[in-house]
Amino acid sequence: MKSISRRSFSKKIAIATGSVALMNTIPLACAFESTPATKSLGIALVGLGTYSSYELAPSLLETKHCHLAGIVTGTPSKEKIWAEKYNIPKENIYNYENFDTIITNSSIDIVYVVLPNAMHADFCIRAAKAGKHVICEKPMAVSVAECQAIIDACKKANVKLSVGYRLHSEPHTQEIQRIVREKEFGAINFVTAEAGYPSNGNPGQWRLNKALSGGGALMNMGVYAIQGAIYAAGENPISVSAQEFSTNPGYYKDTDETISAQFEFPSGTVGNIVTSHNAKLDRLYAACDKGWFELDIAYTYGPLHGRTSAAKEISYPYQRQQALQMDDFALHITQGAINRVPGEMGLRDLKIVEAIYESIRLGGEKITLDV
Repeated sequence: MKSISRRSFSKKIAIATGSVALMNTIPLACAFESTPATKSLGIALVGLGTYSSYELAPSLLETKHCHLAGIVTGTPSKEKIWAEKYNIPKENIYNYENFDTIITNSSIDIVYVVLPNAMHADFCIRAAKAGKHVICEKPMAVSVAECQAIIDACKKANVKLSVGYRLHSEPHTQEIQRIVREKEFGAINFVTAEAGYPSNGNPGQWRLNKALSGGGALMNMGVYAIQGAIYAAGENPISVSAQEFSTNPGYYKDTDETISAQFEFPSGTVGNIVTSHNAKLDRLYAACDKGWFELDIAYTYGPLHGRTSAAKEISYPYQRQQALQMDDFALHITQGAINRVPGEMGLRDLKIVEAIYESIRLGGEKITLDV
């Protein structure tokens, strides 16, 4: 079996897209009462890097409505290790070249694409053509056009699509969404979302290679900051201005290191985000007419933590966010539960990302958003 490295996988598919109307309001998470699913859905992980190895695979040992059924890897040495560790049969092990034959495998229901960002569209579209439901890790793709192509492919194949925004399934974030939805502290005046971590210890990582990542901090933790600002405000922004700076341009020579952006929302709420590959940032805060609320640990794998001006702690027992996320998607497929993170949400966020980069290119000019 030929080994194909992620770094050498650089060819992109040609994608044709048309414009379609986006939903103006992305559904907030809501409680869903369910009975046990009649079937545990089989998930195949595409790409066995750090996230699959240390987060997704262990989470699939704790899920109730889905399980790890297969793997797709370009590294033959990983096949035996994963097969033995997770009892994966040989017929459920694929590489990047024979991936399309997954169409004949009835034991795999969902394909979770966990590859570098530039490879998302290719494998999501191929998974859809194979008749498999799709989870695409965030960010959904490296462009709005690719996001739309993924959505179109899934609709054409009549398969479900979700983006790997794990936080919509975890209780701290859901509590923030409830506070906003019920206007517990009145109108929201200002939101700030900060998400980032130092990534300066490995210059060879694919996230610093723009051809594979599509961008730097903004295309990594920045999409979580965008998400946080939106669910803390309870609405989509209508404009954005942005700035970029770097304290180590020799290291972050191909991708952005630190970006800040300012949002305007339809209600008059003002927002600010900061994301960085050179600083630890992990906070979501909102100032309201009648108080405030925050998550002072907002985006990590957990446990999260928050509080409000009413002297209330926002604290729930630790659960693997990825297990909750994948179970929620399985219930969407089997029982018609809400799709907490539809493809349109990933498309919306890439529209905002592209507007932020455009604002930076124009020296911080305000860009009108249509999301």
